[in-house]
Amino acid sequence: MTLYIKNMVCNRCVMAVEQALNKLNLQPEKISLGEVVLKSNPTEADLHVLDQELSVLGFERIDDRKGRIIEGIKNKIIALIHRTDRVDRKHNWSDILAEELHYEYNYLSNLFSSVEGITIEQYIIRQKIERAKELLFYDELNLSQIADRLGYSSVAHLSAQFKKVTGLTPTDLKKSRASDSRKALDDIS
Repeated sequence: MTLYIKNMVCNRCVMAVEQALNKLNLQPEKISLGEVVLKSNPTEADLHVLDQELSVLGFERIDDRKGRIIEGIKNKIIALIHRTDRVDRKHNWSDILAEELHYEYNYLSNLFSSVEGITIEQYIIRQKIERAKELLFYDELNLSQIADRLGYSSVAHLSAQFKKVTGLTPTDLKKSRASDSRKALDDIS
């Protein structure tokens, strides 16, 4: 049986879900971002207890097809922005998402916007800005290198989007090092 789980955005999330499943003796066969394959079908009572356990950890089991599609969109975007060394400037996000999720991009875009209240493009920009914040805090790359790594055509383009999303320039943020300015990946919407 395959379960779909909302808010699984990193390897620590996978480990936390795996621990919860093992604690409940649900024997996961395979666990990946947003998806768990169990060796056997759990009872309704098992699923109810699992839902409670996942809720405590900040996760949620997704029962509907539309929710799984939206979670798939988010997971693919997060993987390409946060788990790769470089975001290709020539990424055609619509082609990538349509191919990965096996739906036409117009359908994906309309579904995402209607449920999340923002466009896929806005979500991508917000993810890139969160990644830029992370790289600024590490202080290992200069702004030009960060812009290149995130697929921006110029530092000016990154800076303009950064200011539009955060209200600060990257330099202002770097100077302030405000601890509350970073967001968890699953809190970005």
